[in-house]
Amino acid sequence: MEPFWRRKSLSEMSGAEWESLCDGCGRCCLNKLEDEDTGRIYYTDIGCRLLDTKACRCSDYENRSAEVEDCVRLSPDNVAALSWLPPTCAYRLVADGRDLYWWHPLVSGDRDSVHAAGMSVRGRVFALEDAWPDSELEDRIVTWPKRMPKRARDRA
Repeated sequence: MEPFWRRKSLSEMSGAEWESLCDGCGRCCLNKLEDEDTGRIYYTDIGCRLLDTKACRCSDYENRSAEVEDCVRLSPDNVAALSWLPPTCAYRLVADGRDLYWWHPLVSGDRDSVHAAGMSVRGRVFALEDAWPDSELEDRIVTWPKRMPKRARDRA
């Protein structure tokens, strides 16, 4: 039988299926800047104040919206419109009718495969937002969150 992400749309998934789509990369939890003229999104290596940089997941997931005013909750209705989601995000891939990568824990069966493939933010976050002024975010722009390292492209 085909895995649920191949046979169901995002809106057809159960809550548990929806949550399991998150690969735990943490890239969506990096602070981003948007060029007002072009709409282009720039990632920084500054993480949300709730980002657990070792686990690459939210440290207070249940209360994140109350704790972080601009935290965006993903839903089947907004995934397609969120231009800042990383290109490898499982929610984006499924919304676009594409399959998950080999390193996604649902495919590999290993929660650490996202880290082994170099896809997570583990070891790459310079600071959390509480320790870095917004006025200096431009100094922390990085390109790696929009790219896939060679080891993630090659099947391990």
